[in-house]
Amino acid sequence: MATEVTEQPVQQDSGVRYAARLDQVSKSFGRPGTQQHVLDGITLDVAPGEFVCLLGASGCGKSTLLNLVAGLDRPSSGSIQTPGGRPALMFQEHALFPWLTAGRNIELALRLRGVPRAERRERAEGLLELVRLKGAHGKRVHELSGGMRQRVAMARALAQDSQLLLMDEPFAALDAITRDVLHEELTRIWAETGVSVLFVTHNVREAVRLGQRVILLSSRPGRIAREWTVDIPQPRRIEDAAVADLSVEITEQLRGEIRRHGQH
Repeated sequence: MATEVTEQPVQQDSGVRYAARLDQVSKSFGRPGTQQHVLDGITLDVAPGEFVCLLGASGCGKSTLLNLVAGLDRPSSGSIQTPGGRPALMFQEHALFPWLTAGRNIELALRLRGVPRAERRERAEGLLELVRLKGAHGKRVHELSGGMRQRVAMARALAQDSQLLLMDEPFAALDAITRDVLHEELTRIWAETGVSVLFVTHNVREAVRLGQRVILLSSRPGRIAREWTVDIPQPRRIEDAAVADLSVEITEQLRGEIRRHGQH
């Protein structure tokens, strides 16, 4: 089966109606005969401006799938299309350069995009204001809290001006209160910018709080086991009754997948 990854710009009359399209995507690692089959037949569209959460047990291939969409690796078979160009990727760790200030980290992303030097500082300050870090341009990474570092990382990802933002468990290492605040901030930024988001998590309530759709992956090989449309108005709270009720339903499905595949 042919493998294809495309990132061509969207033409206004092209009729494209997705930020990402995955068609029968599979991924294996290792040599023939001893291969580890990680993903199998993933077919998924992410609509423009949609917030989709990928959920599953550890080792189900969520991060592998995100890396394929990001273009960091290629599928063994199937096709991936991101018509708006290369997606921006935000990791669990902030991955900021410690020798640069918060603003300079963002300006580096702008520089790589070809933004003229004269415009970079103003744009970086605008992005810091968007993530509610106004005035933090000159702060070093060691001067920032964990939550602030993730805000800078989010601003740097947004500086890439991509139509698709990929997020790989970006709040997993944060304490509960900071994570709750950043959930609110991410929801606000998503609504303000209209960016499409593909968000990987193993936290069911996080997925229900944030996503318009929740996609549950089975354990290896990762397949789409089920999906839910989350018809709960934003802004949501993680303790909302509707969020809790849907989380219970999804958790039961997740437990069933774990039992089916013998994981503990």
